[in-house]
Amino acid sequence: MQILIAWFLLALSFWLTAVILPGIRVKGFLGAIIAAAVFGVLNWLIGWFLFVVIGIATLGLGFLLAFLTRWLVNAIVLKITAAVTDSLKVDSLGWALGGALCIAAIGTLAEAFILPLASV
Repeated sequence: MQILIAWFLLALSFWLTAVILPGIRVKGFLGAIIAAAVFGVLNWLIGWFLFVVIGIATLGLGFLLAFLTRWLVNAIVLKITAAVTDSLKVDSLGWALGGALCIAAIGTLAEAFILPLASV
C-alpha cells in the first residue's frame, strides 16, 4: 500500500511541478501517473549507475557532495523520461534541473504530511 501512496505522491509532484514551471509539461494527471511510473523505473534501473559514474568521474567529489550528484542524476533521468514517454515534455536540461528540485521538494513535503496519516 505504501508503494502505491508513494507513486501517487510522485505523480502529484510531477503534476504540480508542471503547473509551477513553464518549461515542463504533463498531459493531465493521467500523464503525470505514467511519467511518475516511468521515472521511478528508470531511476531504479539506471539512477544508481549514473550516480556511481558521476562520483568516479569527479574523483570522489560527487560522493562527498552526494545531494548535488543525486539532484543532477534526477535531472538526467527526468530528461530520459521525457524522451521515453510522450506524457512528459521537458524543454532543456536547465528546466530538468529546476523540475528535479521542485519534484523533490514537493515529494518530500507530501511524504512528510501524508505517509504518517496513511500508516495510522
